[in-house]
Amino acid sequence: MCLICDRIEMIKNGTNPYFVKELKTGYVVVGDNQHFYGYTLFLYKNHDHTELFQLDMEERTLFMQEMSVVAEAAARAFKPDKMNYELLGMGDAHLHWHLYPRRNGDIGDYGNHGRGPVWWYPMEKMYSDESRPDEASLEDMKNKLLKELDALTI
Repeated sequence: MCLICDRIEMIKNGTNPYFVKELKTGYVVVGDNQHFYGYTLFLYKNHDHTELFQLDMEERTLFMQEMSVVAEAAARAFKPDKMNYELLGMGDAHLHWHLYPRRNGDIGDYGNHGRGPVWWYPMEKMYSDESRPDEASLEDMKNKLLKELDALTI
């Protein structure tokens, strides 16, 4: 089983502390690490397809619409300068979106004068234990995101 499937099983079992809300095509979770404050993921419910183009047009459209709503909710909740979107899958071949609320200077001296994609920031810093939210911060983030999701949910 893949890491995303494991996380979805935890949601179904009520043991995923990062879970925020279930939508029709996927699950909204706050990222384990928060160097980019408000980092959110949208996990597709099924592992039966690994590419957007494999979904039938109706499912693909709904998945994209819901991802856009999740991105808007994250932007409203965490007030970034810009949202970044990633749908990669070489690490975990399970459709899932990475939604990064970005702020000017959030990659420090890395990149182009502190500007650039998230992968220009060292992974060991991005995923360090220091970037994990404490329990109170995590609950606050989840509540902010849930409030905005509830206001926008299609």
